[in-house]
Amino acid sequence: MAKQKATPVGQRTLIGFDFGKKYIGVAVGQEITGSATPLGSIKASDGIPHWDSLANFLKEWQPDLIIVGLPLNMDGSEQQLTLDAKKFGNRVSGRFGIKVEFQDERLTTADAKEQLFSRGGYRNLKKDNIDAESARLILESFFEQQYGE
Repeated sequence: MAKQKATPVGQRTLIGFDFGKKYIGVAVGQEITGSATPLGSIKASDGIPHWDSLANFLKEWQPDLIIVGLPLNMDGSEQQLTLDAKKFGNRVSGRFGIKVEFQDERLTTADAKEQLFSRGGYRNLKKDNIDAESARLILESFFEQQYGE
């Protein structure tokens, strides 16, 4: 599934994952615009994704790079979920042959809920929406860190 030739940095398509034990949020982003779109979420069983669902997103979007949110403690230290997210990223990279990078995701879930609520009230705060919105924020914070605003 790997691409034939490398897409130049700045023009790549990225997929972002907001890792969770039961659901993994998914978003797609374009470096050229520095923006991302929430796609939905993948069911997981104790952090192990439904691989077919994950493969479908990768087939559809053909990402050049995958960004996995890294759930760190507020002081920047790692927790068990951090290690689980790294394991998930390494498995995705090994299984699909796509480079994975990690992005600090502290506060993205709170931020995602705030933004969803402001756009649609409580109706918008469905789990699927929150996970996908968190993945979008992870990608956009990756873009900001890479390229400034």
